[in-house]
Order: sequence, then structure tokens, then C-alpha cells
Amino acid sequence: MSRSVSSVSSSRSGSFFAKLMAILSVALTVVLVDSVSAEAEAANSKYAGIVVDAKTGNVLYSENADRLQYPASLTKMMTIYMTFEALEQGRIRLDTPVPFSAHAAAQAPTKLGVRAGGTITVEQGILGLVTLSANDAATALGEMLGGGSEDRFAQLMTAKAHALGMTRTTYRNANGLPNTAQMTTARDQARLGIALRQHFPQYYGYFSTRAFKFGTRTIRSHNRLVGSVRGVDGIKTGYTRAAGFNLVSSVQVDGKSIVGVVLGGASTPARDAQMRNLIATYLPKASSRGGSSALIAEAAPAPAMIVTPAPVMPQKVQPQVAKTITAAQPPISAAAADLSLPHKGPLPDARYQVAETEVAYTETAQPKSDNPLVAQPMPAPTKVKTMTFKQQASL
Repeated sequence: MSRSVSSVSSSRSGSFFAKLMAILSVALTVVLVDSVSAEAEAANSKYAGIVVDAKTGNVLYSENADRLQYPASLTKMMTIYMTFEALEQGRIRLDTPVPFSAHAAAQAPTKLGVRAGGTITVEQGILGLVTLSANDAATALGEMLGGGSEDRFAQLMTAKAHALGMTRTTYRNANGLPNTAQMTTARDQARLGIALRQHFPQYYGYFSTRAFKFGTRTIRSHNRLVGSVRGVDGIKTGYTRAAGFNLVSSVQVDGKSIVGVVLGGASTPARDAQMRNLIATYLPKASSRGGSSALIAEAAPAPAMIVTPAPVMPQKVQPQVAKTITAAQPPISAAAADLSLPHKGPLPDARYQVAETEVAYTETAQPKSDNPLVAQPMPAPTKVKTMTFKQQASL
């Protein structure tokens, strides 16, 4: 009898040990994959990054933060900024129809696929940008807000960027498809990420959308950190061949708030691993005191799934004539534009070492604050000679 009990006990111990080793092996593999992906960024000449304490404006980390680079679909952050501004000013509503011209419908993927002459709502346009990074919807919104001209809208985008202190950023289209004159920096994108939270807390929750229903389609977000890294509530991914893999992330957890930017990533896994490492390393160093009400405001998270009406398809192939929205843009106030960031941040000794802090799931935040925008003169847009690449996917 004692031999039987001993045998069973030994068998159970062996089984438990085997399961424990299997779990440890999987965990070690995940850590090694993240480490290898992050180390790949170290040898990537396109790489630039910055982490900013969103409560104080202090730069916690920077590398090549002021080098000019291609924004790719991070461009859509400014398109969304301009859309939020028009909503707040009452020039458009969430249910305002957005007409698709032949030019908008012809944009390269990724896209919603609305035909020329069709329409979507402003809300569907916003959701299409934050999840699918839809190039056609970005162009359609740009044309509507630019008085029928995407070129005019790009001038307004550049002027707004400069008013926000994004002095090294130039826009030439609404979606981020390749253009040699469309440039930005990691520091400028961090400033824009902070501005979106601070100026439009009532709309910022759209950036945490993980999926939405568009007609019969369920469109899921490209942003893999939302819902998988604790505290991440957006903001935007981007990719073109020339730009590499870009990402701006906002994090709010345990009374701390940071905005991180990674430009020129070598791949989606490498980019995401680098952002995870930056969050794990620098979030603990962020301030939990002061500045939250003045610099940044918390936004209500979006529901897991947003259902929207089916898009309106055209009756004819020819584009319909639609009423356009005035391009007049009351500029931003000096107070709202005061998002100055220091020009230096530390370079860590072990830049890609994975911190022991565990990341899990996002936390909910509560809405508060009103937008402080007040009109004042807007700077004239910068004129830059452009040369357009052959279009390719912009994510």
C-alpha cells in the first residue's frame, strides 16, 4: 500500500514539475522575443524615439527626437485633431455626411472602400481612421474640411501644427501616403499626442476603440497595445516603406501619464516591443503629482465595439455634388499651444533591457475638463516644393 501511494505521489510531482517548466519556457520565450525585437531597433538607422511625462512636460527619454522623418499614417492624428476642432466649434456634427469624391475613393489601401458619390458620417470617418487607418476616409474628411480641396486642408494642417509648436512638421495630404515634403519629428508627434488629450477630452476616447461595426463588416484596430498593455489608451500606428513602422502611445495608470513615440521601426513586432520596453522603463519615472489639469485631461474610454449605420452608397457612378464645410479655422490660443518640451532627455545605459514591471490590461478613465481653445491670429502655412512617390499602403 505504501509503495502505491509513493508511486502516485511521485507521478503527480513529476507532472507538476513538467507543467511548471513548460510555463516558464513560454514566459522566457516571450521575454526573449521582445528583447530580440527591441535589440533589432538598436541597429536600425531610421529609429527615433521620445517619452514625455504628460503631466510635467519633462522628457524622460529621447533619441534622434528632432530628426526629420516621414510620419506615414501618424498624419491622421492631425486630420483627427482638425475634425475634433470642427466638431467642438459646431461646424460639423458626428452625423454630418462626408461625401467621397473620385479622388478620395481612389486612395490606396488600407481603406473603407466607399465608392465615389457615396457618403459616411463624420463619426464613421473618425472610427475608420483610429482603427483601420483608412486612407480614403482621411482624404474625404480633408476635402470636406478644406472646402473641397485636400491641398488646402494640408495647408491648414501645417498651419495648425506650427500654431501647436510643431515647428518641424509639414503636411502635404490628409492620410500620410508618401510625399517627400511631408515630414515630422518624434518630438512634434509627442506634442500632438498631448494636444489631442488636452484639447479634446470629450472626443479622445475614440482612440481606445478596439473594433467597430461598419455596415456588415467588423473592423478591428491595428493598435495592438490597446487592450494588451496596462494603461495604454491609444493613439496611432503608421507605416510606409520609406517611413518604417511608427507608433504614438498614450499611457495613464496609477496617477501617472506619459506619451511615447517610436518612429522608423523595423517591423510591427520590433516597434511594439520597443514601445512596451519604453513604457515599462519610463512610466515608473513619471510624476504622479501636479500638472494633470493644466497639461492633460482624462477621457472616457470607448466601448469595446461601436456600431454605426451602414454607409450610404451612390445612386450613380458619377460623384454627387455635396455641400462642403467652410475651411475657416479659428486658430488655437497661445495658452493652448503652450506644450513646450525640453530638448534633452537621458539615453539609458541598457536601452532595450526589459523592466520587471508586468503589463496587463487597460484601465478605464473618467471624463473631465473643458477645452481651452480661444481664437488668435494663425501663422501662414509654409510653402515647400513637393515630389510624390508612387502610392503604397499606409497603415
